[in-house]
Amino acid sequence: MKQFTLPLVRQAQRPTAILEDFYHLSAMLDTGAVLPVWVKDEKQLKKLDAVAIAFNQPFSGFGGKTFGTLYRLPFFRCGDLIYPNFPIIASNIDLPCQILIPATMFSNLIYEIDDYHHKLNITIPNTESNVRNMKVENKNGVLYVLCSKGDT
Repeated sequence: MKQFTLPLVRQAQRPTAILEDFYHLSAMLDTGAVLPVWVKDEKQLKKLDAVAIAFNQPFSGFGGKTFGTLYRLPFFRCGDLIYPNFPIIASNIDLPCQILIPATMFSNLIYEIDDYHHKLNITIPNTESNVRNMKVENKNGVLYVLCSKGDT
């Protein structure tokens, strides 16, 4: 097993990690979310070489149904986890972070929110890879994300 830790913002009311290895972005962990969501100005997302692949996409969350632009980042890093061709939906929502990361990104991994010590601990079992593949599916107008281990 391989383990790594991400620092959490001490003053945050919700678990918000600092992605020190990925432009020092702040990422709020949402165990109920399905999609990764960019919640700030899309111009910042485009500076990370994100490419829009679908516009005006409906998705659930934030108290109901909302819409956003689906992008693909060539590469996303969350600690030791690597996500090539990372799908992320952009929807300008007022949150104290830049990215909302869903628990689905940690499928088949072990993650612990240690609020006392202000850290997010992630364990990658030997049967899993640190390279993760995320796939977006549209089922009857609803976007879903599936995450699985990738080839190392």
